[in-house]
Amino acid sequence: MPTPPDPSSAPDPGRTARGDWLAGAAAIAPAMVAMIPFALLLGALATEKGLSPLEVALMSGLVFAGGSQFVALDLWTHPAAWASLGLAALLVNLRHVLMGASIRRSMGDFHPLVRVLALLLLADEIWAMAERRAAGRGLTPAYFFGLAVTLYVGWLFWTVLGAVVGARLGDPAAYGFDFAFTAIFIGLLAGFRRAPAFWPVIAASALASVAAKTLVSGPVAIAAGAATGVALAALLAAMRPEGSGAAA
Repeated sequence: MPTPPDPSSAPDPGRTARGDWLAGAAAIAPAMVAMIPFALLLGALATEKGLSPLEVALMSGLVFAGGSQFVALDLWTHPAAWASLGLAALLVNLRHVLMGASIRRSMGDFHPLVRVLALLLLADEIWAMAERRAAGRGLTPAYFFGLAVTLYVGWLFWTVLGAVVGARLGDPAAYGFDFAFTAIFIGLLAGFRRAPAFWPVIAASALASVAAKTLVSGPVAIAAGAATGVALAALLAAMRPEGSGAAA
């Protein structure tokens, strides 16, 4: 039986699709600016591994997951070890299953095919901002695609540009850009600080990531942290008396 949509995510009838699209694009703009140096760096690294700008465009357009793309390039050899690359990308992107299950609850107003397309364009920043919107004014397809298309096109453009000129820019750390993504994710997390059990979930996720990173090399730490945080959040939500949750 389908899960009924959360009443708090019901859209405001006074809003317009164009207004929601522009609001989504504006909301994601800071994240897109923060990702520019990393997109340029990814393009530059890809060319060093022998990929052409067209191949970089295909990788960014079809994968659209910066973390797994960096991991894949780190493991890239000639000939490419496809099994290792695929496994590494799968481990890094397992969190998308959890994010998809979470945001799906707020997509009651989406046509099924539109919902599938939306989930294909899901990324960390898009998920976080969509969840925040859903908890407040309600999530509409226009707002979601304002987030998603803006970030998708930006990532595609800047990675391809990086394949052409990125190698001339040097180390992003020299400009202080190495902290940009970290700052963005800290800001995204802060937006959920009023959610029930925020700090226990954050602490459990961090401890699991550190433990996994210490014990196993590679991208396992990302999946371990995400799975632990979601599992604890689900457990605490099941134990919480109905109607006692705080607003996110």
